[in-house]
Amino acid sequence: MSVMVTTDSVPEQDRIAFWHEAVSRTLVPMEVSARGGGPFDGRMATDRVGCLQVTTVEADAQRVSRTRTLIARSPRALVAVGVQTSGTATFLQDGRRAEVGEGDLVLCDTTRPFSFDYPRRFTARVFQVPRRALGAQDSALRQATGRAIGTADGFGAILLPFLTNLASTAGSHPPAVATRLSGMVVELFDTLIAEESRSGGPDTDTAGHLVRRVRDHVDRNLLDPDLCPARLAAAHGISVRYLHRLFEGEGITVSRLIRQRRLEECGRELARRGRTAPSVSAVAQRWGFVSPAHFSRAFRAAYGVTPTEWRDLSTTRQAADLVQAAG
Repeated sequence: MSVMVTTDSVPEQDRIAFWHEAVSRTLVPMEVSARGGGPFDGRMATDRVGCLQVTTVEADAQRVSRTRTLIARSPRALVAVGVQTSGTATFLQDGRRAEVGEGDLVLCDTTRPFSFDYPRRFTARVFQVPRRALGAQDSALRQATGRAIGTADGFGAILLPFLTNLASTAGSHPPAVATRLSGMVVELFDTLIAEESRSGGPDTDTAGHLVRRVRDHVDRNLLDPDLCPARLAAAHGISVRYLHRLFEGEGITVSRLIRQRRLEECGRELARRGRTAPSVSAVAQRWGFVSPAHFSRAFRAAYGVTPTEWRDLSTTRQAADLVQAAG
C-alpha cells in the first residue's frame, strides 16, 4: 500500500516547510526552496519492493540540493535512478551539469553533493536502493552520475519500460516476489552504471575539468585583492551564472572558496613565526584582505580565535616543541 503525502490540507504559509520535511524524510535530507510566486502544491506516493523504494513526486517548480553538511549529518548511502515523467530538470553532481528532459533517466549518489532544479511543475519517479546492494565500483558510479541518460535507444530503452511497469505494480507483490524483483533491479542498476561509466570517461568530463581549472586559478591568484567570481568567469570565458552553477555540486560557493583559501594561507603564514615576523595586517593585506577588521572577523569565525591569538598559540606550541627536543 502506498504511503501518500500531500500539501492539500496544509495552510499555504506552511506548505514549503511541510514539503521540505516530507522530501527529507521520504528520500534523503535535502534543502528545498520553491521557485514560483504562488501557493505551492506537491504530493508524493511511496512504495516498497524488497530493498527498493519507489517514490512518485508531482510538484510545483522548486530546487532541491543535498549539501556536504547534510551528508555529514545524515550519511545514508543510497543510489537512485530518477525518471523524468513530465517537465524538465537541471541536475548537477560530480562537476557535471545535465539538462534532463521528459523520459530521461539520471543516476544519483546520495553520499556526494547534488542538486535538482525544476523550473516548472513536474512529475518524476525515484527508485532508490542501498549502495551496499550494488556491485559497482565507486569510481564507475562517480563517472555515471551527473548525466542525462536517453531512453530512445541503448540500455535506457530497455530499463525505462521495466521501471515504469514496476512502479505501476509496486506494493502489490508478495514478499518473496518483491525480493526477487528488487534483486533484478539491483542487477539492472549495476549494468546501467557500467554502461554509463564506459561512455562518460574523464575526456568528456568538461564541467569537472573546468571546476579543477577554476580551483587552480584561485590558488594561483590569491594575492590579487580583486579576485572575485566575475574575474574568474571572464578568465575562463564563461558567464558568472554558469560559474555559480558549476560549483553548486561542490558544496561551496565561489566567493566562499576564495575566502577559505585566503584564510588558510594567512593561518599558515601566521603560524610560521621567525625573527622578523610580519604584522597581522601585513599578512592579511598580502593575501588579498583589504580591510583588517573584516579579516579579523572572518578569521575568528573560521578558527574560533583572533589572528593575534592564533599566532601566539602557534608560538607557544613551537616553544614547547623546542623545550621538549632540548630535554
